[in-house]
Amino acid sequence: MYWLIAPAYGEAEKEYGYIVEDLETLSLPVKVRDLLAPGLIEVKYPNESKARIRVEVKSATDIRKLSKDSPHGIIICEPGQVGPEVYERAQGRLSGRSGWLFMPGTLENSIGWFPQLADQWSSGFDSRRSFMLPTWANRELYPGGRSDPKVLEIERNSSEEYFKQRFGGERVTPRGLVFKEAKPDEHISAVEYRPEEDVYLTEDPGYGSESAHALYACHKIGSRIEVFDEIYERGRTTEEIIHIAMGRPWWQSATESQNLVSDPHYKDQHHSTTSVAEIWLRETGLVARPDYRIPILPGTERMRVALKRDPLTNKPNLIISPRCQGLLSEFGLAANPLTGLLQPYRWKTDRDGNVYGEKPDDRFNHGIKALIYLLVTVFGYARSQQRDTIPVIRRRDRVQGGSVRRVRFG
Repeated sequence: MYWLIAPAYGEAEKEYGYIVEDLETLSLPVKVRDLLAPGLIEVKYPNESKARIRVEVKSATDIRKLSKDSPHGIIICEPGQVGPEVYERAQGRLSGRSGWLFMPGTLENSIGWFPQLADQWSSGFDSRRSFMLPTWANRELYPGGRSDPKVLEIERNSSEEYFKQRFGGERVTPRGLVFKEAKPDEHISAVEYRPEEDVYLTEDPGYGSESAHALYACHKIGSRIEVFDEIYERGRTTEEIIHIAMGRPWWQSATESQNLVSDPHYKDQHHSTTSVAEIWLRETGLVARPDYRIPILPGTERMRVALKRDPLTNKPNLIISPRCQGLLSEFGLAANPLTGLLQPYRWKTDRDGNVYGEKPDDRFNHGIKALIYLLVTVFGYARSQQRDTIPVIRRRDRVQGGSVRRVRFG
C-alpha cells in the first residue's frame, strides 16, 4: 500500500500518471480510478481476491483523514505547499511498517520547513538524505546542460535568487532569521497532553489590531519543555482568550497546576480599567509570573540553549506540536496562520537584506516571547548570561561619587 499526498487531489496528477504509465509498461493488470474521485491505482490479477499493489491519493487539506492504515511508502507531492503537520503525520503513519517517505518538490522560497529539511539532509541525517537536481540535469530537454541556450535565456530574465531556487535547486539562505537553530526534524513532534503531568501556561497578550495574542499549554519533562497546544488569535480580549482556554481538555490540570507565566513587561499595566494579571486572577484564580522584566538578548540566548541538543540526551530541550502553527511560523517553519504569509521573527534588515542593529524587529514574535518568558521563569537565564558578581556601592562612594566595588559569589 502506498499513498500520494498532495495539497489537493489534482496536484498529484503528474505523479499519478507516472505510476500508471510505469505499471502498464511492466504489463501488469492495472485498474485506475479517476484522480478526483479521489484517485486509486490497483494491480490485481483476476484469480486473486486482494490487490498486490494499491496506491491511494490523499488530500492534505484535512490531516485527520490521514489515518487508519499504515502504508509501505508515501510520496508527498510538492511538500513546500503543505504544512509541517502533514510531514509529521506521514512519519507517524509510516512508523508501523518502517516505510519510506519521498518528497519531490521545488524550493519556491527559502523559508519554511521543507527548505530547512533539504538543507539539513543535504549531507545525510540519520537515514535521511536530500538531493538537489537543477533543471538542466534533464538532458532530454536541455542537451547543453548548464550552458544550454534555453537555460542561459532563463537566467538572463530571472533574478539571481529566483534562478538559484527555482531552476538551480539551491536553497538561498534567508537573511535575518533570529533563530536559525529551529529545525523541523528536531523540534517538531506530535507531543500530546498528558493528564498525569503538570500543565504550564505561558502567554504574550499582544496589543493592537495587527498583533497576535499567543497562549501555550506546555509540559515540563525534566529539562525539556513540550509545547502541545496553542491559542493564537488576533483582535481578542484577554477574557475571550481565557474562555477559549477553558474549553480545552487540559484546562482543569492547568488550574490545579497553578503555573501561569505572562508578559512581565505589560501584564501589570492598566491599558484599560483592569490589567492582564488582574483579569487572569479574577477569572481563573491564577497568579501570573514573573515579577521581573526579561531583557531581549538574554532571553534570546535562553531560547537558543533550549533549541540546541542536550549533550546528555542528544535531543533538544524544546519540542513543539505541529498544531502550534503560530509559533512554528515565527521560527520560519510554517506560514502565519492568521495571514497565510511567511512572516518569521527576523533581525532588522536594510533594503539589500543586510542585518543592522542590536535588537530584532519586534513583530511576528508573540509566540516566541511567550516561550522565552516560560523558559527564563522555569530554568533561569542561560549560563553565559548569569553574572558572577553584583555591584555593591559603599556608602562613602555613593556620597563622594566614587568607584563601585564588586563582590564575587560562589
